[in-house]
Amino acid sequence: MTGDAQQYTLPEALLAWRRLRLTRVLGHDLTVPPPSGDLPSENRAFLLQQAEELYWEELSWERLTGDEGLGGSGLVELAFPGFLAFVRGLLLAETTEDSLAPARPRPEVVEDILVFLAGRWIVLEGDTDREHGIERDATMRLIDLVLYRLHGVDVHEAQRLELAWAEGDE
Repeated sequence: MTGDAQQYTLPEALLAWRRLRLTRVLGHDLTVPPPSGDLPSENRAFLLQQAEELYWEELSWERLTGDEGLGGSGLVELAFPGFLAFVRGLLLAETTEDSLAPARPRPEVVEDILVFLAGRWIVLEGDTDREHGIERDATMRLIDLVLYRLHGVDVHEAQRLELAWAEGDE
């Protein structure tokens, strides 16, 4: 093995696989937003912690209420609205004219969030418990939804292309 070979953790490898899949579905390379580079590590860790807390809170709420029916045909988008809004906020590239502060996208934090989600999915992989299976499926869907947002992919277009691509695999 050469010194140039990329070394991935398991979560990073899972994310690379999902990105490759998305690239194949879309038929073109993904745009990669540049990191902001000016975020102190303690702020970055705090933002990741906030995302993790949103994930656990919304997952707990869904388990408690079953509002979105994740175990059936429920929508992950409706079960994790705060989490996804937080991700959108981290990627905000423009603000209104009357905004007191400029937009400061934080794609590096979104990458951290993706690694957390991928790590969670890996923990749940192979678990036969029904609740964990539901969480695993929802987490994979969240990974895709966050990847769409990070790479500027229209969610509805990606879903349409994924359905067509899946039908071609059968």
